[in-house]
Amino acid sequence: MKDIAKMRQDYTLQSLSEKEVFKNPFEQFRYWFDEALKSEIPEPNAMTLATATPDGYPSARIVLLKGIEKDGFLFYTNYESRKAEEMKANPRVALVFNWLGLQRQIRIEGIVAKTTKKQSLQYFQSRPRGSQISAWSSPQSKVIDERLLLEERIRSVEKRFEDRKTLPLPAFWGGYKVKPVRIEFWQGRSNRLHDRIRYQKVKRSWIIERLAP
Repeated sequence: MKDIAKMRQDYTLQSLSEKEVFKNPFEQFRYWFDEALKSEIPEPNAMTLATATPDGYPSARIVLLKGIEKDGFLFYTNYESRKAEEMKANPRVALVFNWLGLQRQIRIEGIVAKTTKKQSLQYFQSRPRGSQISAWSSPQSKVIDERLLLEERIRSVEKRFEDRKTLPLPAFWGGYKVKPVRIEFWQGRSNRLHDRIRYQKVKRSWIIERLAP
């Protein structure tokens, strides 16, 4: 096995200056996201969502960004999942985008809340039919005896909605919006002297600060 402690890569692609970034972090995010799209990084909208229980136990998983609004980032999931239960009890969350191909990372900290039912329905019915069926069929995060049970549920849902092109929105499924209070843009630099630019929300304004690596 390769010596993990000796694994390292020097980052030399680009730099990041507080004098060059947009004044609004959402504009900066869109700019970097567009560059990630153009670079053809696999699934640039994949992000780590970190949640925590009220007594401080954290958990994290990868979800997909599905929208950017002027005040927040959107994703969708099962409202009865573990992450949903944790967000209900503690709405403070964090997101992380890691784009190794560009030697970049974005960290977001904020407060999460559900989107409107109309917004959830619109997105749900834009998904492939198979994804809609899976959402109806899976009791996400619950213990099941075997995969066969899921396959049986899928067949049952397919039969139930066989005459419908799109399925209705399940009551237990929908969207969330993360409204950030801090956003950090990280650009890898040589010798681990990385560039870190943080936007901090103060009332209705954003303060831009440089952090030491």
